[in-house]
Amino acid sequence: MRDEAPKKPIRSRRERPAKAALSLEAIVRTATDLLSRHGLEGLSLRKVAIELDTGAASLYVYVESLEELHGLVLEHVLGSVEFPKPSKVPWDKRIIAYLETYFQVLCAVPGIAQIAMMTMSTGPNAMRLTENLLELLDAGGVPETSAAWAVDQLLLHVTAVAAEQTNWRFRDNVVERSQMAYRQASPEQYPHIHKLGEKMFSGSKDRFRWSIQIILAGIRSTPTPTSPN
Repeated sequence: MRDEAPKKPIRSRRERPAKAALSLEAIVRTATDLLSRHGLEGLSLRKVAIELDTGAASLYVYVESLEELHGLVLEHVLGSVEFPKPSKVPWDKRIIAYLETYFQVLCAVPGIAQIAMMTMSTGPNAMRLTENLLELLDAGGVPETSAAWAVDQLLLHVTAVAAEQTNWRFRDNVVERSQMAYRQASPEQYPHIHKLGEKMFSGSKDRFRWSIQIILAGIRSTPTPTSPN
């Protein structure tokens, strides 16, 4: 008879490393990590549960829905937006610097800008973002109603730009294909596009700052209705 290979001893469940205790913090942290690696389409309660080695039903003790989880992840990420320190820099340049920080935070986590577009977070980090912008607008002498409306326009603009740019990461060569199409535009059919083809995609940081300056210039020069509804 052939010698039989020695059987491996059965490992007791008690000898296995214990799973980390499930918590809301762990769920949000894991969801943020999934979002960073796979974008919005890669985030679901089931995938978070798999990462945490538990069942999806266990998550409902802490979150009621994926939409609620989106809001919690957004609030978590917004904690990284740093308010510029007091300085002698003009208020409008401080707003631009602050919104650049907000933009960078959104771009650092693919999918979070898309969540910000469809989720209204009222957590302390989101409230602080609004409060800081209102403080800067007040420092610039912007009237109260204009300031209240301006915050919405500023955040919407920056969030939309971040959503567009981060969405490109999950689409192969979309920017290159678009640039090529504009460069090859027919001068007969699209004379203005042909003339400005190279400039259509130029700028980057300068374009971003310029767009904020346009909005701020409009805020300063456009009065709000005297009796807004």
